[in-house]
Amino acid sequence: NIIDGIMVEDRVVQMYGRRFPCLDTGFAPNEAVDVVIRPEDIDIVPVEQGQITGTVTSVTFKGMQYDIIVDFRGFKWLIQTTDHSPVGARIGIKIDPDGIHVMKKSAYSGQFGDYSSFSDEYEELDNASPDGEEEGAGHEA
Repeated sequence: NIIDGIMVEDRVVQMYGRRFPCLDTGFAPNEAVDVVIRPEDIDIVPVEQGQITGTVTSVTFKGMQYDIIVDFRGFKWLIQTTDHSPVGARIGIKIDPDGIHVMKKSAYSGQFGDYSSFSDEYEELDNASPDGEEEGAGHEA
């Protein structure tokens, strides 16, 4: 998950108009930055405990963990967790300061907007036909 942010001051970054404590220092006050948050560093908490809230749009069990997609204002957060949350659930998201990594803007920043490691592959898998054939695939005689 890569999000546009503002490094307000040492150890404080702003995303989506909200301030988050972080461990990073050495940026100019109010410098535009890229905020990188690994899917496994995001905790699902009750809505009232969340730093932000969102709606679960997809849940995929991966054997030892769930890949959960959470929509927050159009951004699709990928969360990897051992805790299950059903599709449609409203959840809180909490990120500890050591899970937030602030980076200088790259030459490519802003070209693609915020980026989540979520991919359309999940939607393609959800929409796959039950017999394993691709939609629209014809049969050869």
